[in-house]
Amino acid sequence: MQVKFGTDGWRAIIAKDYTFDNLKLAALATAQYIHTRPEKAKGICIGYDTRFMSKEFAEFTAEVISSQGIKVYLANSFVSTPAVSLYTKARQLAGGIVITASHNPPIYNGFKVKASYGGPAHPEAIAEIEELLKTVDPATEIVPQKKLIETADLKTFYLNHLKANIDLQLIRDSHIKIAHNAMYGAGQDIITRLFDESMVNCYHCTINPGFGGINPEPMPQYIGEFVDFFREVETDVAIINDGDADRVGMLDESGDFVDSHKLFAILLKYLVEERNQRGEVAKTFALTDLIDRICRKHSLVMHELPVGFKYVSQLMATSDILIGGEESGGIGITAFLPERDGVYIGLLILEIMTRKEKTLSQLVQELYDEYGFFCYKRNDLHVTEEKKQAIIARAATGALTDIAGYKVLRYSNLDGCKYHFEGGWLLIRASGTEPVLRLYCEADATEKVDRVLAFAAALA
Repeated sequence: MQVKFGTDGWRAIIAKDYTFDNLKLAALATAQYIHTRPEKAKGICIGYDTRFMSKEFAEFTAEVISSQGIKVYLANSFVSTPAVSLYTKARQLAGGIVITASHNPPIYNGFKVKASYGGPAHPEAIAEIEELLKTVDPATEIVPQKKLIETADLKTFYLNHLKANIDLQLIRDSHIKIAHNAMYGAGQDIITRLFDESMVNCYHCTINPGFGGINPEPMPQYIGEFVDFFREVETDVAIINDGDADRVGMLDESGDFVDSHKLFAILLKYLVEERNQRGEVAKTFALTDLIDRICRKHSLVMHELPVGFKYVSQLMATSDILIGGEESGGIGITAFLPERDGVYIGLLILEIMTRKEKTLSQLVQELYDEYGFFCYKRNDLHVTEEKKQAIIARAATGALTDIAGYKVLRYSNLDGCKYHFEGGWLLIRASGTEPVLRLYCEADATEKVDRVLAFAAALA
């Protein structure tokens, strides 16, 4: 049986391990888990992205779940992951399933499980489903109960929620020019339905299961052609979303990439200083240290968590979390939804820009002026699983005394191997969804980041 849940659900290569037979096992185990939930009578919802056969996989999943006597609300078109989470929470369902591999390469598909509170199922729930997988009988006959499957317009439901939580009129009145790169993903017809077409330039907002030969992930290495497009059309700001639109990256008015580290800091600073909101803050192990400094300044409790938004979301559902986020573009604000949402976060940044009458680069400069310059980069090394684990084992000794000539100040291993050195840090960890070793670095100079990452790659 080739079903294994990673950082955020089950991901596998289509036709190799991601097959109807294995999907049946994952769906049956999830159905057994749903039967243990107090909300089981209300059923679940199922959504899907724009990947190859995602619709067919979602329809099959609905048939399997219904065969176990569970009510299913099946999306009537492709939808973003946050749309499924929102519908699950608003309808007080027992859970949700999204057929998506998010930002993974096009040969992958996946199976995300959502909790009743409207966020990723917490690690204990996933562990239960994995235990149930061991007892599932592959020969189980599937007899769909069509009367239990109801189509639902999750996208319109989600759009209405955005309209109620973003000051769209303020943004419209500013006449700001927006570029939206949906990366061929499930967020492609959301922003165009919120604004007049004269305000929005769309890019890769069509169905292409091959994603143009790139990973649908809002990172600099995947958006080179889009930057050229952005500069040609003379646009003020860009929102870039991943394959299921729960992650975000942005471009400022010059076409410079603004990552989630800076976006998270801008949002936190705005919520606390402009809206006078309070609460605790949750960030994952690979997110910028700038968040620590903002929290100290405003006497906010900060939680540092392992990589994976499921840890952030679990805390959002149980504690007084104002905002939570991770390095890879996932940011969530609890008052909206205890889930990362790339479209919502992008729109909120636009609202901040128009309300403060500042460009995105000026908002970033405010951070530098107050807290000092910082630079962050991530390199992904594609290695075999065996080599990945060997490198991690080597790094986990914590024996390095200097990093590229910079003295190591301390070592931490909450998730991977993190070396703090003079002016920054290096994190080495294995991806939970791909055969990839990730090297992360933040420092107070761009040259220092490049030097440290080159050192780490040579070490690996």
